[in-house]
Amino acid sequence: MKANIGTIDRSLRIITGLLLIGLSLSGVIGVWGWIGLVPLATGIFRFCPVYTVLGIKTCNRC
Repeated sequence: MKANIGTIDRSLRIITGLLLIGLSLSGVIGVWGWIGLVPLATGIFRFCPVYTVLGIKTCNRC
């Protein structure tokens, strides 16, 4: 897996994922907040399978 997520994209994915999981744990949005695991994982691993299919790269050094 070659990295295809840049720094800003990575930061936004991690923040969004953590926010969704936190809202789920606090009971605000219920179990749907666990979908935040997807952006969190893609941000941590710097790889998005959808970007690969669409041919998108937000990483300049990749």
